[in-house]
Amino acid sequence: MAPDTASKRTPLYDVHCQLNARIIPFGGWDMPVSYSGIIEEHLRVRSHAGLFDVSHMGEVEIHGPQAEAAVQYLTLNDVSGLQDFQLQYSALCNESGGLIDDITICRLGAERFLLIINAGNIEKDVAWIQQHLPAGAEATNLSDQKALLALQGPAAETILQRLTPAPLSDLNYYHAIAARVADSDVLVSRLGYTGEDGFEIMVDGQHAVALWQAIMQAGEPETILPVGLGARDTLRLEARYLLYGVDMDESHTPFEVGLNWLTKLDKGPFIGRDALVRAKAEGAPQRLVGFVLKERGIARAHYRVMDGETPIGTVTSGTMSPSLEQAIGTAFVPRAYAKTGSTFAVEVRNKAVPAEVVRAPFVPRRVKRN
Repeated sequence: MAPDTASKRTPLYDVHCQLNARIIPFGGWDMPVSYSGIIEEHLRVRSHAGLFDVSHMGEVEIHGPQAEAAVQYLTLNDVSGLQDFQLQYSALCNESGGLIDDITICRLGAERFLLIINAGNIEKDVAWIQQHLPAGAEATNLSDQKALLALQGPAAETILQRLTPAPLSDLNYYHAIAARVADSDVLVSRLGYTGEDGFEIMVDGQHAVALWQAIMQAGEPETILPVGLGARDTLRLEARYLLYGVDMDESHTPFEVGLNWLTKLDKGPFIGRDALVRAKAEGAPQRLVGFVLKERGIARAHYRVMDGETPIGTVTSGTMSPSLEQAIGTAFVPRAYAKTGSTFAVEVRNKAVPAEVVRAPFVPRRVKRN
């Protein structure tokens, strides 16, 4: 597919082209979907390590004397207990309780919070944050200044440790550290989107190429591979991580997509709270569930979920799992069909393929436990 000439490009675009990556438009960006092949890249992350360019993601800093109060008001989770350089998964909601975006928050200090937002939502999120920002706090969009690399896989720590004196073995899951890596000042966070141990490394854009090359060279003994968005999607689906715009959008509440645990209704006022209190009391009419197909076929987004001749839901994500060699997917279904072990059918090319609801995740997550 030819790149969209109107799309943005990360600082690593030329590197991807030199590696003969297949480039596609994604979220307003020209991004690598694969290099050597989605399955090979996927399995290399599970067995060894892979390096991703995720510089299309957005970064917004909330700063000022009321920064913490502002983040509390803007987001669903409770940041009051975060320590400096601790991270948190959260979300932005509108006044109706609909999900504007799922985000990661890093407390950089009492008056500084970093929000990592989805690429396709940068303009929308920044405008929404600016519109609702309380007095005493300001928001700065850093997205055009920063690059973000994700080093993922069981060998990630070994590889990155070769490039920094920072004691990475002491860095806990969902914590970050300001460090010197390969002659660049970076923010290293221990988290990822694959279900494996790994790191996301934020660096000034002008240093992205040098950092990428240093990590790839350091990872040669572990047969590191560059990994594109194709394998990133299959990895995140196996780990049952959500993808905004596919598994959820502003028409969904957190309760429909399994984000009850981060929706802190008792923390005090925040945007969407009243609507979410009502939604919780009423109960979510539909739930996002994970399923496996019991016969041959692959479920794809927008395929219909059926009970006999009756449509009851819609597939949001689906693939042939490279790790399991089985067709997996997620779908919205009524509550009555959401329990583990429930069965229905997915309409695949006009054929009803039996499916069964299974517990999340499809593949065990092997992140570092604190």
